[in-house]
Amino acid sequence: MKIIRPIQQADFASLQDIAVESGIGFTSLPVNDELLQQKITNSERAFGEEVDKPGDQSYLFVMQDTDTGEVVGTSGIEAALGINEPNYHYHLGKVVHASRELGVYNTVEILTLCNDYTGVSEICTLFLRESAREGRNGRLLSKFRFLFLAEHSHRFADRIIAEMRGVSCEEGKSPFWQWLQDHFFSLDFPTADYLTGIGQKVFIAELMPKYPIYVNLLSKAAQNAIGKVHEKTKPALQLLESEGFSQRGYVDIFDAGPTVEANLKHIKTASASRKMPIVIGDVDSEKAVESFIINTKVAGFRAVCANLVVDESRQSAVVSSEVASALNINEGDEIRFAPSSFKG
Repeated sequence: MKIIRPIQQADFASLQDIAVESGIGFTSLPVNDELLQQKITNSERAFGEEVDKPGDQSYLFVMQDTDTGEVVGTSGIEAALGINEPNYHYHLGKVVHASRELGVYNTVEILTLCNDYTGVSEICTLFLRESAREGRNGRLLSKFRFLFLAEHSHRFADRIIAEMRGVSCEEGKSPFWQWLQDHFFSLDFPTADYLTGIGQKVFIAELMPKYPIYVNLLSKAAQNAIGKVHEKTKPALQLLESEGFSQRGYVDIFDAGPTVEANLKHIKTASASRKMPIVIGDVDSEKAVESFIINTKVAGFRAVCANLVVDESRQSAVVSSEVASALNINEGDEIRFAPSSFKG
């Protein structure tokens, strides 16, 4: 069985391996031992804190195979962006150049540097190792976060975003960044990506063009990359869109990958979730519904994908002893759950 739990110090070596496997463009896991260690420390602090409103908490989870003990993936949530340092995006907008006298009316797209997502929560750091990409693992690794957000909503903002990995080649070159590099930065994409990942973002404010960029002045390759995702990111984007996330014209300042957003109450898995005490017993396969299930703890958090039966008359959920053990809960404890797939 695969379970999801908070990351621990003992997971450091596994996190190193995942950082290497994730590759260039996966900014949230830089190949830097000091920064990876700091991520674990920050996460342990976040899970251990008493919180009444979102702050600089950074929650990092891992997926573990209970049969082998192997950590096969990561997934994270940032409680509030831009609290300690600016969070940058480009916003894709329009300006009109018009002259009634000359009969000219031209609409031009522009990219404007902004900090509009300051204070919102972000789902991030989603990576599943190749060896575990099967069944419901990928969906569980993404969707359990919506249950966690719903259960502990006071810890997070109402507005949730996800930054999607943009277009880059096998060598890690981004056509969008290539244009910026040639005109403003003189830093290649892997270097800029790495510096951002380790928290050295001062160069963005120092070197980024201060005025809006006219999109039609960019190279054709750079223009075509705006708002597009990496080939390997398409399934993740489709999953989020099916949950109710949508684009609002914001893109990453390095690879121009899209940022998608949703209000927590409009996220399908969160709004469809139910909270009930459990009964441990035999699960009737004919009545069972495959579900994403979490316990209601923070420090002792667990999530799984498993069958359960809702007993409407008793307002409880029947789960097997194996599932109860994986979630580290006892008879009568509460769970939050949602179906692993929706009809219609």
